[in-house]
Amino acid sequence: MIVARLARACQTEIMVESALRQLRVPRYRTVLEQKIRERRMTLEEFAEYAETFARERGEPGTLSVRHLKRLMAGKGPNGRPLGPLRPATARLLERIFEVSADELLGKPGDQPAGGDRGRGDADDVERSCAEYSFGVTGIADRQVRRSRVGRSRIADALAEYYRADDELYEVRSAGSVVRTSICTRADWLELLCPIPAGVQLQLAHDAGELEPSDAEAAAERLAEAKALYVRLVDAPLYRLLDVEVNRGSVSGVVGLTSFMNYALSADLLEAELADLVAGDGPIKRGSLPLRDRHLPDLRAVHELSTRLCAGGVLALCAIARPADPYRGPADYALLVQERSDQVVNAARRLSVIPKGFHQPLVDASGETSIGATLLREMEEELFGRGDVDGTAGPHRAAAPMHLSRLSGPMRWLTERPDRLRMECTGFGFNLVSGNYEFASLIVIEDEEFWTRYGGQVEANWETGGMRIYSSRDQELITQLISDESWCNEGLFAFLQGVRRLREIGGKRVDLPAVEVLGG
Repeated sequence: MIVARLARACQTEIMVESALRQLRVPRYRTVLEQKIRERRMTLEEFAEYAETFARERGEPGTLSVRHLKRLMAGKGPNGRPLGPLRPATARLLERIFEVSADELLGKPGDQPAGGDRGRGDADDVERSCAEYSFGVTGIADRQVRRSRVGRSRIADALAEYYRADDELYEVRSAGSVVRTSICTRADWLELLCPIPAGVQLQLAHDAGELEPSDAEAAAERLAEAKALYVRLVDAPLYRLLDVEVNRGSVSGVVGLTSFMNYALSADLLEAELADLVAGDGPIKRGSLPLRDRHLPDLRAVHELSTRLCAGGVLALCAIARPADPYRGPADYALLVQERSDQVVNAARRLSVIPKGFHQPLVDASGETSIGATLLREMEEELFGRGDVDGTAGPHRAAAPMHLSRLSGPMRWLTERPDRLRMECTGFGFNLVSGNYEFASLIVIEDEEFWTRYGGQVEANWETGGMRIYSSRDQELITQLISDESWCNEGLFAFLQGVRRLREIGGKRVDLPAVEVLGG
């Protein structure tokens, strides 16, 4: 199959772009397709919605899934021109979207340029896509179904697969029990570990490299990324080789791999699991072949030298705010993000912010500290520094985090050590893909920061939406903890951050108690 050959060839971002240009899977072929996808509906759901809409408004038009596929593609049977719409159908679509039928069947204005390919090339591309196990419509539908799988269903499925009830991070808060997919231990959750001094990771220069072993699944991953405009680049990435976690300190050894290597191997496990859970499939050996091969049991999870274990560094960010006549007494603003569609994992999920992969920009030996990752992610995800974005391409600055290059908010925070507090609050392995997770807490202690720079705190492209919660709003935060939209690692960091902030936040906090039950 053509995509299998492409997957084996794709080892760098340039090669990925070249190979997928042959496959040529577009994102949106028509404005109609774009608007349906923006509603996060499958074709079956939209067809049902359109039928209800027509019935309630006295419209005679109807839309079957088969007809809808043709309209979204802008082509009739066998690729023939679509022809004019029936007036009733055109009127129904126009009333739903408040856009003319001609515009709906046209190409989106922001569609990437198609180049000067001839009709023969386009036919070849369509045949290549037809050979593939799913097209752009199937990719988008599947993405919608995955996003609707609740966090607890993922955690429960992994607990069943690994028979790991006691090893998973589980808490009780406000009478409710919440379990995650984070495999951890009791002594990994009471760290009191300052950053950067308490977490010391060294680079092993002679670490071996593990190659992706499933070309078919890797090719599907590439096609999905292209079709959904996921930012997938071949940047350096740390992989964990050894770790020792103690109260007050974490030490370990990391090696280097490539982000593409991770995306086409360990990261495939998340999609495989979500698809099975979304389809109510049986969670057992044999139903998850990639997981059976790469991460079959808890012993394999902890054998770091024999697998690719990439890492995440994420933190609950709490910013001190002064008393306000409308908001009330002084508190902390707790930042929570809704992840965008373009991120590699946890798309459309809630998470803390900042959240990023543990990776270097230009200095592989000097950037192993998780503190370096956190500060860089703050600059990128909260303070608008696009030049430290790991997906932006090659970096030309020798010292991207040099004092002279810092944003105004970050420069102010680093001028005095008492303005910014960072702690590692927990460590564990996320069974979703086997990643190591450093849960952290960032506290901006000086409320003058909010007065000066609160208006400059703005999320980047990785975030689909930002939420702020008051550290004094116990009821709302209790509801937030039970939200099924969380990604498991995000909730892990949030809960550990809440636990620690209750201890150190003083009168600024009125947070729900979080009692650890498992892990």
